[in-house]
Amino acid sequence: MVGQSHVVRALINALDNDKLHHAYLFTGTRGVGKTTIARILAKSLNCEQNGVSSQPCGVCSSCQELDAGHFVDLIEVDAASKAKVDETRELMENVQFLPIRGRYKVYLIDEVHMFSGHSFNALLKTLEEPPSHVKFLLATTDPRKLPITVLSRCLQFNLKRLPIQEIAGQLEHILQEEGISADQEVIRLIATAADGSMRDALSLLDQAISYCVDTLGNADIKTMLGTVDQEHIVEILKALATNDANRLMARAATMAEQVPDFDDALSELLSALQRIAMIQLVPDVIPTDLEPDGENMTALAKEISPEDVQLYYQIGLMGRRDLPFAPDPAKGFEMTLLRMLAFRPTVPPDPTAIGNQAAPISPSTRQAAPSTGQIAPRDTNTPALSPNQPKPTTNAPRPVTPENWPTIVSALSLVGVTKQFAENSALIEYKEGAMRLHIASAYRQLAGPKRQEELETALRSYLGNHQIRLIIEIATSDVETPAYIRKQRQDERQQAAARAIDEDPNVQALCKMLDGKVEKVVINTD
Repeated sequence: MVGQSHVVRALINALDNDKLHHAYLFTGTRGVGKTTIARILAKSLNCEQNGVSSQPCGVCSSCQELDAGHFVDLIEVDAASKAKVDETRELMENVQFLPIRGRYKVYLIDEVHMFSGHSFNALLKTLEEPPSHVKFLLATTDPRKLPITVLSRCLQFNLKRLPIQEIAGQLEHILQEEGISADQEVIRLIATAADGSMRDALSLLDQAISYCVDTLGNADIKTMLGTVDQEHIVEILKALATNDANRLMARAATMAEQVPDFDDALSELLSALQRIAMIQLVPDVIPTDLEPDGENMTALAKEISPEDVQLYYQIGLMGRRDLPFAPDPAKGFEMTLLRMLAFRPTVPPDPTAIGNQAAPISPSTRQAAPSTGQIAPRDTNTPALSPNQPKPTTNAPRPVTPENWPTIVSALSLVGVTKQFAENSALIEYKEGAMRLHIASAYRQLAGPKRQEELETALRSYLGNHQIRLIIEIATSDVETPAYIRKQRQDERQQAAARAIDEDPNVQALCKMLDGKVEKVVINTD
């Protein structure tokens, strides 16, 4: 068993220390080894040479019959085809009989969530008073559909989806044993296509060996899998990084001739953007040398801003969702790329850079004050206005007070993360150009140096005061930020609309006539 050490360890301890349960439930997505581990457990329970242990001999007649799939005391049931209550009742009536061949009679019920309610009742009756010679091994991809009464009588083990590295390691081991050559890129392609399933990985490997015989070539495997060439993805990202629309559309046209599935193309693009975001924000988590196109991803992480990466990812998700509704997949893919160009965030102009009103601001950094909830303001070193310069006049429509902060924020020319930063902060005090803002701890990551500088720039422009500086503090309790107030008002409108509809006599009459009910009321928040 590959990649399921947490389950294997628990079963080894149970087998070697005589701590066996009468019913085990193995859950997990397809192909992760649920029925395989159940069959191995059945072998461990019935080995003739080593007895009940975690090390079945594999050579005795019971082990060989189990390997061959015709051990008479292993009863395998597909719940999808045996879901009728009469069939289940018949199975449970036979439980009382002693095993014919082995030490235990083992019932392996696959996709047990497919049982009907009556079938579950028949199974539950046996689980409540199980004979000592019977073990139940249940497997399912959807444990939520099992009655709680059944779940409570089973030891549950959740088998995880296998990471690409573990699948690739097992495939490499198999290829070495078989004497078949394949480079790391080929192994990674197959492991990625398996989508967390070792069973699918082995099936794809068999297919690849049949397709390529002795040497698994990169181009052949890509053709077999229908994989989107990473060169296309890298070229798209480079065109986005340089805002080159002609280059972007030329690559999309090339892909229209070569790529069979544009949903896969968007999936690959999203995967690349996720890797870039990881490199930008948590570079130590994933070793880039093990990632596909690690050098290209690292270079792109320096060329594309983190905000753009997040924006492209969101647009890509929406484009993938809307792809079935496009006139054709290629046009839908092109439109998604055009959206990425059209909706690039822009940085508000710095009023200090226009004319000679004030000297540029020093771009020194902000650092968190040690052992406090306050983010120390950077030293702006803003020079005083010269006598010949006009004093700034405010163009704000109302005074700068905590009560007016939501109105001020809505009037600022902010986009992206900086807008979120402002909307999730609350003005506490404004005195002599110093603005003290509170931000909730959950949003403290928004208050980075760049965001503070952009917000200061927007406030200076709006208020006409070049002396403004921010002091950011982490709030220790809930604060009424613009985002909080907007959500509160939206909830109030939602509740009022729901009440109005529930109390409407026409709606009440209609529900009574049709024996219906109002499921959900949704208001337009635009």
